[in-house]
Amino acid sequence: EGRLGALEVLRHHRLLERYLVDRLGLPLDAVHAEAELLEHALSEELEAKIDEELGFPTHDPHGDPIPDRELRLVHGESRSLLDLELGARGSVARVPDGDSELLRYLGELGLVPDASVEVVAQAPFGGPVTVRTASGEHAISRELADRIAAA
Repeated sequence: EGRLGALEVLRHHRLLERYLVDRLGLPLDAVHAEAELLEHALSEELEAKIDEELGFPTHDPHGDPIPDRELRLVHGESRSLLDLELGARGSVARVPDGDSELLRYLGELGLVPDASVEVVAQAPFGGPVTVRTASGEHAISRELADRIAAA
């Protein structure tokens, strides 16, 4: 019962994030805090209308899966940027969503969901990972590369 309650709140939160980005044009770095304010006040009727209006999305704007109407949570296949081999190309599948400054930084680098990314270098001895996005080449920490999922 507790797990289902948590999944319901998670569904509200992620649908609200998707709505705030897709329909209201809020930036990716602002929607987490707004959704936290609204997630407990969302009625089941409004949740259903938002879901339908958005075309029944499966992922929030950060790339995290949205539980479906039956509260099933499906995780897709992805690896972290750190796990990609040198020269590997893919698209960003998920970015961390709790830190608005980090999200603004990732946006500046072009490391946002659905963006193309290529691993161009991995420095030895714990050094940075260099990735190429539409905005150029960027060196990021191994820790950050591990927190960004690619498909």
